[in-house]
Amino acid sequence: MKNLILALFVIFCLACQQKTETSSNYYQEKYRPQFHFTPEKGWMNDPNGLVYYDGEYHLFYQHNPDSTVWGPMHWGHAISKDLVNWEHLPIALYPDSLGYIFSGSIVVDENNTTGFQTGKEKPLVAIFTYHDMVKEKAGRNDRESQGIAYSLDKGRTWTKYAQNPVIPNKGDTDFRDPKVFWHQASKHWIMPLAVGKKLEIFTSPNLKNWQKVSEFGLKESINDGVWECPDLISFKIEEGTEKWVLIQNIGRGAINGGSGTQYFVGNFDGKTFTNDNSPTTKLWLDYGADNYAGVTWFNAPNNEKIYIGWMSNWDDYANIVPTSTWRSGMTVPRKLSLIKTTEGYRLAQLPVKQLESLRISNTDIPKQTISNTVTIDNKSALNELDLSFDLSNSTSTEVGFILSNSKGEKLIVGLDKTSKQIFIDRTNAGKSDFSSKFAKKHTVPFFDSKELIIKALIDKASIEVFVNDGKIALTDLFFPTEEYTKIELYSKGGDSELLAGRLYPLKSIWVKK
Repeated sequence: MKNLILALFVIFCLACQQKTETSSNYYQEKYRPQFHFTPEKGWMNDPNGLVYYDGEYHLFYQHNPDSTVWGPMHWGHAISKDLVNWEHLPIALYPDSLGYIFSGSIVVDENNTTGFQTGKEKPLVAIFTYHDMVKEKAGRNDRESQGIAYSLDKGRTWTKYAQNPVIPNKGDTDFRDPKVFWHQASKHWIMPLAVGKKLEIFTSPNLKNWQKVSEFGLKESINDGVWECPDLISFKIEEGTEKWVLIQNIGRGAINGGSGTQYFVGNFDGKTFTNDNSPTTKLWLDYGADNYAGVTWFNAPNNEKIYIGWMSNWDDYANIVPTSTWRSGMTVPRKLSLIKTTEGYRLAQLPVKQLESLRISNTDIPKQTISNTVTIDNKSALNELDLSFDLSNSTSTEVGFILSNSKGEKLIVGLDKTSKQIFIDRTNAGKSDFSSKFAKKHTVPFFDSKELIIKALIDKASIEVFVNDGKIALTDLFFPTEEYTKIELYSKGGDSELLAGRLYPLKSIWVKK
């Protein structure tokens, strides 16, 4: 009996130890982001169904739960009360006889235009693309259509509409990614839909019956890539009038290679979007290589435009980046604003304020003249870095900061004043043998001669850089063989005048409950 009791005690202790090890290893795989959203396991791509309802931000996403590469698409699901800490929920939408569940959106049907409401809870209605793999394998063009589903329990369970699809395909190979919103002036639902290399706009009184009313983009198309994941949003501008922005993701041909996100500024009358700028004017939401398929939350508080993107490059290497049990993450949520410039209205973006809750402490970086390199940290791999340089009194030709490790791997963020370019250089940032397109230097024109203000969010394997109050954004992945913990400021070709700086070590959001 004593031996039996001893054996049971040993088994219990081993089980406790295994549980502790499992908990302590939660979200601790190599390259696992610590303050960005990632799935617990499997593949993830486009954010879908972004909606705020009853105190919760919902994030649905393209998900293959059974593999770390793209495959049968489901809608994964998570919720947050603060856009920082996320709770995983069960898969929301599964493939069915009509196809995989591709990208789409969710609206709150406040006026019960669908007739789905049966009690006090407002219906959440998902509008998504079906992708029929049987038709694709048969070589048919009519492989994609639009369907809807609804939830009467705050997004926890979903019922697909019995009469799907609500918009059948009439022969367009690429016919997808509805991003629906309510247009108060015309009292209709509006659906921007990516069709080939252009946008089609549909209207509906009830989310079930749709009519095509206009097209946009044939003159503005980049020839290399199909259009995907549109988002049409409005801003109140200084004069008290409204201005519209069309966010349009492009599968190939982005300014720094592969997939990327353009935007257009203009007007929308309930049927037609018109562009303020010449078709030859190309405006990019992000100049890095790793921000794609991003859209905004429907019904966000105070009518804020809160954006999140998929942090990878679909066209170049998304399926082969060197992660293990999961693949892909999202950018941090960003607040978009529309600002007036000498060239017209342009988007600006900054991380949402809620992310400040992750700051553990702060270190002030004093005003100083930088002649070569200055080490400011050699501890944490998770940081928020704020820097402000006086360019008008600097004699340097290049200024910025360097992330590095003891292996000599480094990522450089800087301003080349000679070429007038902000850049992220990841040519020697670590592992890159998985793709010949990865070890690159990504650049964006920069013409401000007076000041350089940088905010950088640095995670285990990614950096998001916001320049001069978010007028420029760059997002890049990196895969060092050893974590970056050393941060240095540097100056080349002369002195650089640092006005102020601050470093915030950040805590992880992933704690096993």
